[in-house]
Amino acid sequence: MVRSFWYKKTFMDNPQGPNNSPDWERKTLEKLLFLTLEEQKNRRRWGIFFKFLAFGYLALVLVLLVDWGTEASHQERHTALIEMTGMIEAKGASNAEQMLQALQGAFKEKNVAGVILRINSPGGSPVQAGIINDEIRRLRAKHPETPLYAVVEDICASGGYYVAAAADKIYVNKASIVGSIGVLMDGFGFTGTMNKLGVDRRLLTAGNNKGFLDPFSPQNPNQTAHAQVMLDDIHQQFIDVVKAGRGARLKETPEMFSGLMWTGDQSVKLGLADDFGSVDSVARDVIKAEKVLDYSVRDNIAERFARRLGAGAVNTMWKGLSEAAAGVSLR
Repeated sequence: MVRSFWYKKTFMDNPQGPNNSPDWERKTLEKLLFLTLEEQKNRRRWGIFFKFLAFGYLALVLVLLVDWGTEASHQERHTALIEMTGMIEAKGASNAEQMLQALQGAFKEKNVAGVILRINSPGGSPVQAGIINDEIRRLRAKHPETPLYAVVEDICASGGYYVAAAADKIYVNKASIVGSIGVLMDGFGFTGTMNKLGVDRRLLTAGNNKGFLDPFSPQNPNQTAHAQVMLDDIHQQFIDVVKAGRGARLKETPEMFSGLMWTGDQSVKLGLADDFGSVDSVARDVIKAEKVLDYSVRDNIAERFARRLGAGAVNTMWKGLSEAAAGVSLR
């Protein structure tokens, strides 16, 4: 484009060309060649610039993703930190598979003086919470010289407390929210709305209870009673886990297992927690290993996408099988 513009401008300025200058063609070719060389140089410069830019980006990614000092740090006595944040669910950040991997990695490391499980969770799946609780108790029995302490920050409720109950001690902030020892199954009923809209529910099942708690059908007293039996059973499992974990420290009250929550200050008085503390204070003053290394296992972007994709397929199948049934949750 530059050459074309220059050529047109030159010819317009000197339309007679060779009639006015015998060297016109030679000079024009020289200038065209010069412009071509300049364009090639510019392209090379920009090519080099973008290559350096790409190299710098890759270097930055490596610096962010690779813990260059991890191996050296593990050679020193330290406290292992494991994060449990958000809902405890199979497709979430706090799932049993990753929590177990992190716990096992921390307990097998010879230079770990103690493990801190930092909890910020309102609860979630009783199955996932139960698996984590069982593994903590197994690892504590296998490695009695390595203590595990739960440190609660904002909230440790329901399934979060189910996991915390397996720790040697539970440390809280005075304003932390602790408790909610209960189980729920929630859902909706749309029969009234359907009647107003003139919509008929056409549900065919093989098995009297296959449409268990279908939200588009009238509530079945027998199914409701059966659901309550299941909830009571899971609730009793939760109570047994708390009593086994807290033992004589627990100052049981009639409301303790009713699903209520308390502040961190109240939870210490009730024996639901042991003392006040943070990750830093527990590592420094209790474990006596101030250096803290994070052993949490986290998905990379590809794994998160695959997990969500797989979860979507499972959810679609589950919705088709039991659209009406609400999930049981420790929250």
